[in-house]
Amino acid sequence: MTVDVSVQVPTSAEETYAWLTEPARLRRWQIIAGSTELRVGGEFRWLIAPGHTALGAFTAIEPGRLVSTWGWENNEEVPPGSSTVELTVEPNADGATVRLVHEGLLSDAQAKGHTEGWEHFLQRLKAVTTTGDAGPDEFSAMSEENRLDAAEASLAVCLRVLRAIGADHGTDQTPCAKFTVDDLLEHLLGSLVALGGMAGRPFEATTAGTPEERVADAGLRATEAWRARGLDGMVTSRVGEIPAELGASILSVELLVHAWDFATATGVAIAADDKLSAYVRELAGTLIAPQMRDGDQFAAEVPVGPDAGTLEKLIAYTGRAA
Repeated sequence: MTVDVSVQVPTSAEETYAWLTEPARLRRWQIIAGSTELRVGGEFRWLIAPGHTALGAFTAIEPGRLVSTWGWENNEEVPPGSSTVELTVEPNADGATVRLVHEGLLSDAQAKGHTEGWEHFLQRLKAVTTTGDAGPDEFSAMSEENRLDAAEASLAVCLRVLRAIGADHGTDQTPCAKFTVDDLLEHLLGSLVALGGMAGRPFEATTAGTPEERVADAGLRATEAWRARGLDGMVTSRVGEIPAELGASILSVELLVHAWDFATATGVAIAADDKLSAYVRELAGTLIAPQMRDGDQFAAEVPVGPDAGTLEKLIAYTGRAA
């Protein structure tokens, strides 16, 4: 079975090719986070949506043409290496045409699902090359209520906020009295590093790049660590042995609450859907013990009215005034 879809974009062929290959640009229309080794034989690993990671290797890299193997991690129907994606960029008077041909799918259902997915992302490519912003991606929302999907969905929210902030607000005061934006960034990176180590995959946060780039790298490493480990048994935290499920819950609370902190500090919009916010509020309820509300870690819960939104309820529960 073959998928063959195309889209017209307003950018030049060279600029369009950059949108298809550069990780910082890919995060703006296609992936939540990922790694790309752009050379023949080089591999990519892209978190496309919570619980869905695409893996592949490049088999051809030419001006205006990109070919790779394609598959999904832990997927028996379309495993890594089982299919091939070819992207071509043809210049024209109005910009360029991007054509995507996905071959090697084995059923109508696979072809239908991938057609819908590729059409969705090509329209987002058209949007980002036309207006500069493809908007929040519905595919990055949490579809299944579980701790790791929530963490990856929260990472997507946080990265979109950091992308909007850029790198020029480091001294802005956040709702956390002891943290500027730069301070909070280092705190979040430290938390992600600690959580990756807790799951058995220690790493160091990169010091290079924009705040978004740094959190994209650390957030992906931390969530991948927990995907690899799973949620059974106990893990060692700074306060001693705790259930792994509890440790994994910290990921989405850190990412979503601090996304709100960053957005509030800088005046940018935050888009977090109700399902994710409500689920992370449940997780926060299992994490924040009364003795932790000491004004240093968390303040007392802030009362909210009956019409408060789900994100507002989460933020108030952590002791912040929304």
